[in-house]
Amino acid sequence: MTMSLSGINVLFFAGPLYEDLELWYPKIRLEEEGARTLVAGTGERTYQGKRGYPLTVDANVDDLSAERFDGLVIPGGYAPDIMRRSKKLLQLTRDIYEADKPVAFICHAGWVPISAGIVRGKRGTSVGAIRDDLVNAGLLWEDSPVVVDGNLISSRTPADLPQFMRALIKALAARRTEGAVPAAAGRA
Repeated sequence: MTMSLSGINVLFFAGPLYEDLELWYPKIRLEEEGARTLVAGTGERTYQGKRGYPLTVDANVDDLSAERFDGLVIPGGYAPDIMRRSKKLLQLTRDIYEADKPVAFICHAGWVPISAGIVRGKRGTSVGAIRDDLVNAGLLWEDSPVVVDGNLISSRTPADLPQFMRALIKALAARRTEGAVPAAAGRA
C-alpha cells in the first residue's frame, strides 16, 4: 500500500563512516512516497559510508531549525559516535522529539538519542553492541525488528529496514492525518 508523504520534510543526520544502507534505503523510500529529504552533517561537505558509498550533505546542522522538519532519521555505522559530539545536532534531536515528531534510529544510531537525553523510560531496540549503553541510559530494550514507543522508532540492523520503514512511513502519514502537516504543504 502506497501512502503519499507529499509535503512532508524529513531530516537525516550523516557523519564519517555512516552505515550506507541505513541512510540510503530510508532516504530513497521516503522520496518514493513523496517526502522531501535533507541530509545534514556537522561540518564536512562529504562523507564516506562505512561500505564506501560517498555522500554530499545538503546542509550543516548549525544552520537548521527543527520547525522545518516533520521527522528525523538517524542512521547507524560509526557516525553516531561522532555526531553525538555536536551540541546543535543533539538540540535538533531533542527539539524534534519534544515537538512529538517521529525520531527514527537504527543500529548504532541509539548513541545520538542517548546523548540527547530522550530515551529514559522509553521502549526501543538497537544492535546488540550498544544494548548496555541504551539500558544504562534508561531505555527499556527489546530484541525486536522494530519498536515504536510514542514518536520514537528504533530498529536493530539493516536486516530490519523493511519493518523500520513501514513504521516510519506510517508515523509520518499519521502526522498528515492528524492535521499536523497540511496536505498541500510545500515548505522546505
